[in-house]
Amino acid sequence: MDPIKQSSSQLVFAVRRQKAELITPAKPTPRETKFLSDIDDQEGLRFQIPVINFYRNDSDYSTGGNHDPVKVIKKAIAETLVFYYPFAGRLREGNGRKLMVDCTGEGVMFVEADADVTLEEFGDELQPPFPCLEELLYDVPGSAGVLNCPLLLIQVTRLKCGGFIFALRLNHTMSDAAGLVHFMTAVGEMARGASVPSTLPVWCRELLNSRNPPRVTCTHHEYDEVPDTKGTIIPLDDMVHKSFFFGPSEVSALRRFIPPHLRKSSTFELLTSVLWRCRTISLKPDPEEEVRVLCIVNARSKFNPPLPNGFYGNAFAFPVAVTTAAKLCKNPLGYALELVKKAKSDVTDEYMKSVADLMVMKGRPHFTVVRTYLVSDVTRAGFGEVDFGWGKAVYGGPAKGGVGAIPGVASFYIPFKNKNGENGIVVPVCLPAFAMEIFVRELDGMLKGNDDPLGKYTNYAIIKPAL
Repeated sequence: MDPIKQSSSQLVFAVRRQKAELITPAKPTPRETKFLSDIDDQEGLRFQIPVINFYRNDSDYSTGGNHDPVKVIKKAIAETLVFYYPFAGRLREGNGRKLMVDCTGEGVMFVEADADVTLEEFGDELQPPFPCLEELLYDVPGSAGVLNCPLLLIQVTRLKCGGFIFALRLNHTMSDAAGLVHFMTAVGEMARGASVPSTLPVWCRELLNSRNPPRVTCTHHEYDEVPDTKGTIIPLDDMVHKSFFFGPSEVSALRRFIPPHLRKSSTFELLTSVLWRCRTISLKPDPEEEVRVLCIVNARSKFNPPLPNGFYGNAFAFPVAVTTAAKLCKNPLGYALELVKKAKSDVTDEYMKSVADLMVMKGRPHFTVVRTYLVSDVTRAGFGEVDFGWGKAVYGGPAKGGVGAIPGVASFYIPFKNKNGENGIVVPVCLPAFAMEIFVRELDGMLKGNDDPLGKYTNYAIIKPAL
């Protein structure tokens, strides 16, 4: 199979939406204020993140004889919010830009919809970019702010075939992927008849607060202030979204470039090194300029003692690998791989405490975005395992690549089974059109065993920098 293909974005269909409503907790919940952690409320998480799950019409759901996913899921959300009641509140900002949840019980935003399309019409392989995404996850006017707005927006869209789409938008300051899956799993359990989630939510955000007094004890180049002197932040116009599949054969083709002493590198480390290098080549930065890759690392197991099982806040770090464009592109792949492995190994309990302290001392800065690529591995997050009574999702995970406060910077590693039944990883990438062409050729060349397919990058300095 060709690992590089664009999804069926030519598909067009009509979606009829009901008026958006608020779903409130099924029972009274505490009226209180809960503070976010000093990891939660950093600038780089103050945005909405979209997730989408597709389900077939193969329900064995029979409780009450209700086969309407909208009714089942609405009821389950109301019941789940009794336990996850902070999601029904609204964010406020206090001194020092400190974020807190005003637990008002106002509810989460919900949209009921019907689409004039079947699941089969989306094609053999469901992967980002999805056609008509803005119709399947409607941006209800006035709902997308970080403060004083619903913390979750959920749209359930029934399909002509009896299947449905569950799409969700989360205020990222509230939860990371693992935390969001805790909530979605609980909704699924309630939809299937449970009265209490199997894992009870735990707030405990104070565990990720700064020390008193705060002291930065680690190096955090991910928060360096880097001026965009060359105008390299990617423009929003003329952006191309494509997804790239890496199954067993693609991964083994790329592993041929790994030197013997790095053979035990993980698939995440390998893919991150390859994509960072190909992306840098495609964007043609000035050879002597610094380029970065930020690897999102789930730090739940790094804490001593580990975070409680039901913790649903943000518990990850952005460790960074930094080098010059020339060094990254001139050197063999092993050079990038060693940088990525070192960055990942930096994350410890002390590192997380140091990040929280830095947030308080430096005014909650945004991570560096200039000449930066950010990768997040959600292969083990469990989005696709969420079951509302219709079985596991056909696709479950991020709705698109390039999301974030600075669009175009991020890619996700999403678990995926292709039409041949091969399990692998699909990676959505967002680049300007000129760069995407180079990126595709470069990656394709590596998959075919050629480390310099265009014959242009051996002497990186001859490349003209991007204007």
